[in-house]
Amino acid sequence: MNIFTGDPEQWNLDKTPYAVAVGVFDGVHRGHRAVFNALRSAGDGLKVCALTFGSHPDAVVTGEPAPPLLTTLERRLELLEEAGLDAAAVIDFDDGVRHLSPREFVGIFLADALAAQLVAVGSGFRFGYGAEGTVDHLRLLGQDLGFDVVETPIVNLHGTEVRSSAIRASIAAGAVELAARMLGRTFEIEGTVVAGDRRGRTIGFPTANITMPSGLVRPAGGVYAVRCTVEGSVINGVSNVGTRPTFGGGPETIEVHLYGIDIDLYGKTVLVQFVDRIRNEQRFASVDALVSQIEADIGVAKDILAG
Repeated sequence: MNIFTGDPEQWNLDKTPYAVAVGVFDGVHRGHRAVFNALRSAGDGLKVCALTFGSHPDAVVTGEPAPPLLTTLERRLELLEEAGLDAAAVIDFDDGVRHLSPREFVGIFLADALAAQLVAVGSGFRFGYGAEGTVDHLRLLGQDLGFDVVETPIVNLHGTEVRSSAIRASIAAGAVELAARMLGRTFEIEGTVVAGDRRGRTIGFPTANITMPSGLVRPAGGVYAVRCTVEGSVINGVSNVGTRPTFGGGPETIEVHLYGIDIDLYGKTVLVQFVDRIRNEQRFASVDALVSQIEADIGVAKDILAG
């Protein structure tokens, strides 16, 4: 997949015509893939490109922190490639881009930079300074600049609109199974294993403490059945997200116990897939009670992951 960054005048020097999907595409979920499929169906063999943003536009538009994202930009680009796209163009959304009128935005990024012949957007798409541009406005601009527009409806899953915001809310509430249905894959985080207090090892359940990039959504506190990928190997386990109240509490951590093995993971990158939530985090009256519950959690996790 070709990746265009930086000066849009340098993106597509041979003026290859593209069918272009426009959006943040955080999570590259089922709704986003519906947009890509609409492009392929209407594109008559055109190469398909996603026009996306290096950071969430809300951070510039509102001046407030951006919403916690489902993936890093790097992972988003990987998912776009896995979705079969031919190219992705990444806009550095700064104050200059924010102040572009709808016509300026379309002219610079779609007509000139990508030679767009077909553009697909989701229902309710807005663009340009002050979100002045609508889908109808985009169609009028397309008539002037030589491209057609496909508007795709919001995907509805059992009464829930599939949106990045809905997926973030589900994950933040611990409903990772619902999030997976909207994503079309299991919710995942990737981070580096760092040294902890090694308390898990003293009670017979060694854990890996996972750091994760800032700015990403975190699952609600609790215990989860997980699958972890370490150096190409997939290993089942349980994860505790929380503050370890049985041991006096502290900063929130993401810990993973890979049952059945005991390997040194310090410094390694681990991809953690959150398959389902088992229970809330809780404080136990004794270490023995905690150990008994962990054993039960592992049993539940094995049943979930076997299914």
